[in-house]
Amino acid sequence: MKIYQIDSSARKEGSTSRALAKKLLEKIKKPDDEVIYRDLNDEMVFVSNLTESGMKIDPKDQTETHKKMFKLSDTLVKELPVSVKAWKTGGSRMFIREGTEVRLEDLLRGIIIQSGNDASVAVAEYVAGSEDVFADVMNQTAASLGMTNTQFKNSTGLPQEGHYTTAKDLGILAARIIKDFPDTYSIYQEKNFTYNGIKQANRNSLLFRDPSVDGLKTGHTEEAGYCLVVSAKRDGFRLISVVMGTASEKAREQETTELMQYGFRYFSGQTVFEVGQPLPESSRKVWFGEAESVELAPTESLYVTLPLGRESSIQATLDAPDTLDAPLEAGAVVGTVKIMLGERVLAESPVAVAQAVPEGGLFKRLVDFVLRLFA
Repeated sequence: MKIYQIDSSARKEGSTSRALAKKLLEKIKKPDDEVIYRDLNDEMVFVSNLTESGMKIDPKDQTETHKKMFKLSDTLVKELPVSVKAWKTGGSRMFIREGTEVRLEDLLRGIIIQSGNDASVAVAEYVAGSEDVFADVMNQTAASLGMTNTQFKNSTGLPQEGHYTTAKDLGILAARIIKDFPDTYSIYQEKNFTYNGIKQANRNSLLFRDPSVDGLKTGHTEEAGYCLVVSAKRDGFRLISVVMGTASEKAREQETTELMQYGFRYFSGQTVFEVGQPLPESSRKVWFGEAESVELAPTESLYVTLPLGRESSIQATLDAPDTLDAPLEAGAVVGTVKIMLGERVLAESPVAVAQAVPEGGLFKRLVDFVLRLFA
């Protein structure tokens, strides 16, 4: 999954659209295999409603609060209580009522589709006991994901001192939401949601105009400007765009559209090797085993993003011993493989023994012992 992002801090209409598109065309960057283009991507900015994307929790984190959140994710029909604080939360709302109970599934739709700050507070309070504690949980999760320039102070993104993030960090978060929550990610592409008799359209208007767009989240406050995190997938190739600080809804949509069009037109993604797929010319001599040789395979899928026309320029380099000693268990890691474009590493993975090789009999081991003395 590749991240394709821009953080525009310019707030004037004229500087947040055509000028940036021109800059993109003149200054395309791809410093690693994850980012096609970046501009001010580490500049700290106010977060706005994009904070609500962080209501998902990393499943690898094992705190009790996180476990409770994942239990909720498995029981979307569970009803959560609505507090006075949640009911009174300002900004965009789902219009839940104090003293009632609302299904988690509805609250998630209220957060994702309607940007409901009231729904965000209700979920945060139930999961962590208070919004402040939930913000601490979000910060722990952000740190575990490598979001090094993010600090959450609340669950809504409403302006608060010390509440900030960057385009780079939001790109990381978006990629993990898509990867870690495939069952609920489909909510992001729903075009509208009705609750309490009030029908609200998804604020991500690109869902209505581009069938390849399937998420993620809009945001707007006076301090943060108009922000948009979008993901789109065409022919199996996914891009994520992060646009922040624009002057209007139109500007954020136009910049996102131009970035996506550029990415899909001039770049492609491909899986070079699947998990467990034996690598070409990876056969290694095995001593003392029932088999004379064994193949090696990556333990992770090797996916790369390339400028169109450069597909034939990539090479795989294998770093592993020329010989191995039995017994060998299938999946035992013995080296690494890297996918290179010139001197640049596009992807890498540990490599493991593709098939188990039991230890050979006594005679076979004696023969191999002698042969290796003269090898």
